[in-house]
Amino acid sequence: MSDSPFIYGNTVSSEAFTNRKAEIKKLYNNLIQGINTMIISPRRWGKTSLVEKVVNNIKRKNKDHKTVIIDLFSVSSEKEFLETFAGEVIKVSSNKWEEWIDNSKNFFRQLIPKISFGIDPYSDFSLSFEWEELQKHSNEILNLPEVIAKKKNIRFIICLDEFQNTASYPGFLDFEKKMRAVWQRQKLVTYCLYGSKRHMMADIFNNPSKPFYRFGDIILLEKINTKDWISFIINSFAKTGKMIEKTDAAIIPKLMKNHPWYVQQLAHYTWNLTDQKATVEEIKKALEEVIYANTPFYQKEIETMSPTQINLLKAVASGKVQLTSTEVMQKYKLGTPRNVLKNKKILIKNDVIENTGNTINFLDPAFEIWFKKQFFNQSFEEQIWKKES
Repeated sequence: MSDSPFIYGNTVSSEAFTNRKAEIKKLYNNLIQGINTMIISPRRWGKTSLVEKVVNNIKRKNKDHKTVIIDLFSVSSEKEFLETFAGEVIKVSSNKWEEWIDNSKNFFRQLIPKISFGIDPYSDFSLSFEWEELQKHSNEILNLPEVIAKKKNIRFIICLDEFQNTASYPGFLDFEKKMRAVWQRQKLVTYCLYGSKRHMMADIFNNPSKPFYRFGDIILLEKINTKDWISFIINSFAKTGKMIEKTDAAIIPKLMKNHPWYVQQLAHYTWNLTDQKATVEEIKKALEEVIYANTPFYQKEIETMSPTQINLLKAVASGKVQLTSTEVMQKYKLGTPRNVLKNKKILIKNDVIENTGNTINFLDPAFEIWFKKQFFNQSFEEQIWKKES
């Protein structure tokens, strides 16, 4: 049996990567031309896959560029950030671990690093520093890629995933100022900063009172359009010896509102249930599996919400826009206008809903389908036909 051509949960491979041609070109050109770039979008829209694809292109075409991708998801303090940052920059500066030792000693003037190796020196290499000294001379690490780049006549591109997590570090405001002050003076290093919490990222980079305001170009990642998804789904089925008609393939992105993660997931479940040719029946069964697989996450999300927030979601699910109108507040028990605005703000900040123009929508399309089934008893079949029409 062939492997599924649809990927979700991990970064997407070249074969499963869909469109994003304009974003790939813009990000590639920005990073090669030395323009710092921030990518902002809701979670699971493919930011990490986009960055990895562009970085792989840069590695293949530009041998004088050294690229670093650091995931800050589990990096919980300024000390850990600086040690991780230094270790990854040193590692990518050379292909020989013996040179890592020399570079660790030669490129610091004030700091004395402790070098650690594991069983495999190429994967188990790290640096650590005394915290007291690190606090005094953190600029040495923040400027390390520039120092190495000058010495080796190369350029660095440093990509920091989940960058918004730095805002939770003790003393972040001072650290934020230090990062900006050092990085903005570098000539041979370009930064790509991105993360999954859209509103935190927007506040860091769009707020005039914050140090990283106007640090570089901002890419607001959009959804992939339905036409491209349909072609991708049909071709992916065909490559593995299966079929799906255009009208049926169109149901998948429409149901999932072109959300990259969920389109891939629903397409995968549909493909998995298909022997030769997919129909609406396979899509309906696949949708049930997708919702069932994600139900624990949706239940957990609901448990964190107040009753009035859940009621507000009921109003949104019913297509209501004027949430502070007397009729809507009374029908859905939303409380006072002040409560409505407060709950709306919280749900937007938590990326549960979004306010676009004159409409309010769920950001997570599968969560919306689960919510309507849970609170309005709308069957999956009913929702499929509603979306299709």
